[in-house]
Amino acid sequence: MELLTPDILAVFSGVLIGLTLGLIGGGGSILAVPLLVYVVGVGSTHLAIGTSAFAVAVNAAFGLAMHARAHTVKWPCASVFAGSGIAGAALGAWVGKMVDGETLLALFGLLMIGIGASMFLRRSDGGDPDVHLDTASAPRLLPPLAGAGLSVGALSGFFGIGGGFLIVPGLITVTAMPILNAVGSSLVSVTVFGLTTSTSYALSGLVDWRVAAFLIGGGAVGAFLGQRLAGRLSGEKQLLSKIFAVFVIVVGLYVTGQGVVALL
Repeated sequence: MELLTPDILAVFSGVLIGLTLGLIGGGGSILAVPLLVYVVGVGSTHLAIGTSAFAVAVNAAFGLAMHARAHTVKWPCASVFAGSGIAGAALGAWVGKMVDGETLLALFGLLMIGIGASMFLRRSDGGDPDVHLDTASAPRLLPPLAGAGLSVGALSGFFGIGGGFLIVPGLITVTAMPILNAVGSSLVSVTVFGLTTSTSYALSGLVDWRVAAFLIGGGAVGAFLGQRLAGRLSGEKQLLSKIFAVFVIVVGLYVTGQGVVALL
């Protein structure tokens, strides 16, 4: 039975990640690495990053399919952002593998604190539903889309995260699209960045495919439950987002502390 424990914990972690994604529309992937390290017991930070990156990419692809059917994806903008980020994600993953695990955990914790703070302070915005990338808007939109995609891709690859909470604000800032379109469009980048990062780590033997499979399976169950709960708690979504933001900050403080202690 002891041999099943990591598998059960991986499924549980996947459910928690998927539940968060389905309930508040993002944030689950930022928990993947800490869950794999501290709950599942993956011994290597780099192995946890490679494994979580693959699982997040697969779960994001499922989410993207649902958003595509709902026509909430701004494909031209999303494609430029994701395409520019591929090089950034590959570079970030390459650099990340050269950083020792304790330093990486400490930096990851700091990133969690920053993302949690931005989630807590973020306000909803109506946006411009008609924004689109074409020959007329290309001179205005292409440079910032490419630049933001490259930067976010690098962070995503370095830390092995989907980066949704970095991508969504980036898309809104550059294009002023509504948040629903930004969430749907961000999943193109989350999928691409995750596959790029996990491929880099897989080539170095740093993906635990068994754990990834259980994480993905649990994530599918969690996403289904989260979507059901989201319908019932739609009026409390902003409150839930703020509660989750505080949780991310607390976990970030813990992860940073653990990384710093390990370095001393």
